[in-house]
Amino acid sequence: MPASYSSADDVLHVLASLRQHERDGKRSPHKPLLVLLALSRLAETGSSRIPWALAKTRLADLIADFGPPSRTGRAQSAAYPFTRLRSDGVWTLDTDVPMDRVTPLHGGVTGQLESSLERALKDQPDLISTVARSLVDAHFPSTVAPDVLLAVGMDPEAVEAEAALDPAPAPERRRSSTWPAAVLEAWDRQCAFCGFDGQAGGVPVGVEAAHIRWFKLDGPDTLDNGLALCSLHHKLFDRGMLGLDDDMGVVVSQRFSARTPFGRFVYDLHGRRLKPRPGTPEPAAEHVRWHQEQVFHGSPLVST
Repeated sequence: MPASYSSADDVLHVLASLRQHERDGKRSPHKPLLVLLALSRLAETGSSRIPWALAKTRLADLIADFGPPSRTGRAQSAAYPFTRLRSDGVWTLDTDVPMDRVTPLHGGVTGQLESSLERALKDQPDLISTVARSLVDAHFPSTVAPDVLLAVGMDPEAVEAEAALDPAPAPERRRSSTWPAAVLEAWDRQCAFCGFDGQAGGVPVGVEAAHIRWFKLDGPDTLDNGLALCSLHHKLFDRGMLGLDDDMGVVVSQRFSARTPFGRFVYDLHGRRLKPRPGTPEPAAEHVRWHQEQVFHGSPLVST
């Protein structure tokens, strides 16, 4: 890594390298979430400084909402990136503390982006949005990325508009241009969960092709890794509030809640088995298992 980050290319390169911490399909967005929180603080206050007292709540919330399911305690989950990000050369602490240790952090430790990195971002304010968009695009599907930006305190529309002025490099792996249409046709152009099949002039509206294993984490553009889902259920599926069991039945997380009759319709999906069109392959067990382990949050509702 360079000793200092003086150009936009330097900044984008070093923060893109955070992706190397995703190994063997294991999601690990903890460091990107901390960087996004620091970017939001920098844009709002002019400083990326984050006291541990803030990180152990805000960062822990972000990891719980947007990270993979974990049994690790909330404070410990936040301590991992708060201390380990130093090894990437983009983060500093005002006190030298051991990696992963929560106890010494309670003494009032504060972290912030490395000084030359922060200076480069302050000198080029639009670069904050470019980096933020690059990070969410690298680690989250398009259904979830706006939610992440909102959660860290950034306006998704503003980030998109400002980042468009200074676009990040195009990803090396490109999506199949024919896969979305093929998935919709395979599922009769209706939501595999609820059956919604709205159209306008013969074109599906609000029905989307969804990856089971995220494309960003090596999910293939194959029919056995795709579902046609309405926009609502696509987002809930990617947020881990909906999932699939080993028998291809829909499961609803106990973390999902709704009060109105319309919201409570989601509960009715629990236990509903997928019925693909004859000839359409069922989701591959390996992709379903990935979603169960890496995306679905909480425990399934108790069947009655």
